[in-house]
Amino acid sequence: MLKEEKYQKLKDIVKIYLPEDVAVKDIEQNSHFMNDLNINSANLVDIVLDVEDAFDIRLENEDMEKMQTVNDAMAIIDAKLAQD
Repeated sequence: MLKEEKYQKLKDIVKIYLPEDVAVKDIEQNSHFMNDLNINSANLVDIVLDVEDAFDIRLENEDMEKMQTVNDAMAIIDAKLAQD
């Protein structure tokens, strides 16, 4: 899967959880989930679960703690996919 495909797939997951005051166009690679996109911690857990399903990977607690930005998520997804 190409990087752009992974990024689009991740954006498609994240956009479901955006609050009304944040637009899909605001999702950028350096966007911080909580600070920039106003995603609360409960929704961040849902995003993690959706990422696991979408990419067929398993994220550990330390992965979730490191997943602060869209770039962080991409790096974790890449690392997990490389392990398979």
